[in-house]
Amino acid sequence: MSSPSPRLFGLAWPLMIELLLAIALGLVGTALAAQESDAAGGAFSMANQISAALFVLFRVIGAGVSVVVTQNLGGGRRDEADRVALAVLGASTWLGLFTGLMALLFAGPLMRMMQSPPDVLPIATPFLMALAPALLLDAWNASMAAVMRAHLRTRDTLLVLMLMHLSHLLLAIALMRGWGPLPALGLPGFALALALSRALGLALHLALWAKTLNLRPQRSDWWRLPRRQLADVLHIGLPGAAENIMHRLCFMVTVAVSAKLGTLALATHAYVLQLQGLAIMVSLSISFAVEIMVGHLVGAGQLHTAHQLVRRALLTGLVISVCLAALVALAAPWLLRWFTQDPAIIRSGQLLMWMGVLIEGGRTFNLVVINGLRAAGDARYPMYVGAFSMPAVMAGGGWLLAGPLGLGLVGLWLAYAADEWLRGLLMWRRWLKLGWVPHARGVRRRMRLPVLPLSGRPDC
Repeated sequence: MSSPSPRLFGLAWPLMIELLLAIALGLVGTALAAQESDAAGGAFSMANQISAALFVLFRVIGAGVSVVVTQNLGGGRRDEADRVALAVLGASTWLGLFTGLMALLFAGPLMRMMQSPPDVLPIATPFLMALAPALLLDAWNASMAAVMRAHLRTRDTLLVLMLMHLSHLLLAIALMRGWGPLPALGLPGFALALALSRALGLALHLALWAKTLNLRPQRSDWWRLPRRQLADVLHIGLPGAAENIMHRLCFMVTVAVSAKLGTLALATHAYVLQLQGLAIMVSLSISFAVEIMVGHLVGAGQLHTAHQLVRRALLTGLVISVCLAALVALAAPWLLRWFTQDPAIIRSGQLLMWMGVLIEGGRTFNLVVINGLRAAGDARYPMYVGAFSMPAVMAGGGWLLAGPLGLGLVGLWLAYAADEWLRGLLMWRRWLKLGWVPHARGVRRRMRLPVLPLSGRPDC
């Protein structure tokens, strides 16, 4: 671990490609839906937002599995890391079933709660119901991929996800638009392609678990909930999930606000969010790599190295993500024409993309430092800060600026920026003040390993 930067980059670039593939697939899906109509484009976005909001329940275990596995591997406890991986597989089954049933049984009420415009509702509701089976498959794939990454197998995971996303893309084009004897299914075709590609991903993950990790789940592992292993996961996962759920709920409030502004505003919101994903992928991939590395370093007791790693990763992420956001904003007039030819949407979208450059700086602080804090065991502080900022600044501020103050989508983006920067700077202060160190030492005590001081050398 003496040279973390090259390894951090080695972990980050496969993650970046994974995210780029997922973003590209979202762009293609949005573009195909928008070719039908702006209402279909808005329906695609709203159904996917609700699907993502339901899937965020997986963060109850997803936010903890990578951290706990990496900490155990860093501490030389491979047997315990394997037990945690199998425990999370069973928990994924129950959470995946729950989220899938929610999408299937409550699609209509959820869409109405989101203030779906009248021309969007009849398109979005059946599409959300069709997405339900993929939620269970996604839960399994996400947990298995997280375990692979914790073992530093990011390239193997990338190969699986490349095949999964490529199959989804080819099937989506064929099923949505029709091909040969296949009829054009529209949005339900996208959902069917999603389920089939996720089934392929699950089969490939199972093969990789067996080949590279020597992990072969037994039948009972798919439903068992071992208390001790899940307790460690939930210690990290519950605060992380609470923060993620709060963020998703507050963001859904802002989507509902954009829907109240009308179909054109909702479509603009959807198209710009898809394009912003191109800028987010750098900071997000670096943050995932930071979480993996800090988890290993904390498990090994190398706190000084972890501290320096986060500082360097944040600087790198800020420079690259802000520059990339500016490039995407420059290209916005051409990129937006992938989705629409409406001059009002293109004009409004350009302005929002430039505001996205401001948002991206604060978001990088949040993503990189929060993942570092979580990997060090300090998961509650981000939850406490988010519990204030996200409802008050993002949701409340977005509603106030967009509605009563009449700023529309510009008001929503100002609220996004204010929330990201407030939380991001508070996270950075927490890291610099070493508020995470007692939590990292607590991890070593829970693992019954010697407690080392801040330096990885032996004390500082």
